[in-house]
Amino acid sequence: MIARTRWAARCRRLGFLAALLSLPAASGCHGIGNRIHEKHIPQYGCIDPSQPRELEMVSEPPYVVEPPDSLEINVRPPYGDLPSNPLIVQADGNIDLGFAGDVYVAGLTLAQVEQKISQQLMATAADDRPSKPYEVSVRVSDGSASKSFYVLGTVNKQARYPITGNDTVLDAILEAGLKVNSLPEKSYLVRPHPAGGPDQVLKIDWFGIRDRGDTLTNYQVRPGDRIIVPGGKPPSVLQSLLGGG
Repeated sequence: MIARTRWAARCRRLGFLAALLSLPAASGCHGIGNRIHEKHIPQYGCIDPSQPRELEMVSEPPYVVEPPDSLEINVRPPYGDLPSNPLIVQADGNIDLGFAGDVYVAGLTLAQVEQKISQQLMATAADDRPSKPYEVSVRVSDGSASKSFYVLGTVNKQARYPITGNDTVLDAILEAGLKVNSLPEKSYLVRPHPAGGPDQVLKIDWFGIRDRGDTLTNYQVRPGDRIIVPGGKPPSVLQSLLGGG
């Protein structure tokens, strides 16, 4: 009886070892299935050599103020009780100048905002109104809150990212981070366009950018751009434990 129990225990151990030895093969078959699936994921877009890109970037047009930009405003000579900086562009497009009233600034360049604030201050100044118009300086503080791009799909951090002015596709994808099953070689950039206008979808040659330093599709990212990184099937729990996938 005891010998039979020992023999049964030994058989169970051998069966367990055999199962472990068979796992890499099963995992390999699963990997082949993943690769077949990935081949059927289309590569969207076309390459447009005329687009601004790494080594051939362009300057952004004059900054247009929008909510929720944060503006730092300086006035000379000083004007009464202006609120302390910075001033946030509210959802209705106004900034609150305290007793000087609200000023609508959404859709204006910084130079236009300066002119409009100066006119508002002259119109509301008391007896100490200067003989010349107020000199107003306006700048965007803490970077750009209203100008951004998006990275979507199979990345570590799907998010809205602020525009710095010299961001590229490579910067954007590295900032979002790739997952084990990310397929950056299938990635593409979608640029916003007016309703009814033609789609603008730009193909990204990830291996060219990463492995050969080819700048042709390392486009300069513009406000509103969406970079999409497709992905294959996520690794199973077993593959993750074995370091596969």
